[in-house]
Amino acid sequence: MKDYKNTNAAITTITFDKTKIEEQTENIYKAISIISKRAVQVSEDLKTELIEKLEEFATFNDSLEEVFENKEQIEVSRFYEKLPKSTAIAVDEWLNEEIYYRDPKENNDNLG
Repeated sequence: MKDYKNTNAAITTITFDKTKIEEQTENIYKAISIISKRAVQVSEDLKTELIEKLEEFATFNDSLEEVFENKEQIEVSRFYEKLPKSTAIAVDEWLNEEIYYRDPKENNDNLG
């Protein structure tokens, strides 16, 4: 799992020139599709990581009426809320050419 805490992805909205995004594939729609698939992967990784960290602080009680607010859980949750969105991380990775992708249609010649 990649360490997303040290990413340089933007936290606020920014505007890109579309030529930067489509540069690798020469097709804006293909590039956006790849970025969106990567964003889903990043989101799932972050969610899994957050759940694992929150479970470390979990306290189980027999009574369903009692809810304990654990200070550590709140701090961990706030930290993950401040991270850049998964789409921003995916765009940053795309622009830095850190995403590996392949097109099965283009590689069919090698399979036969």
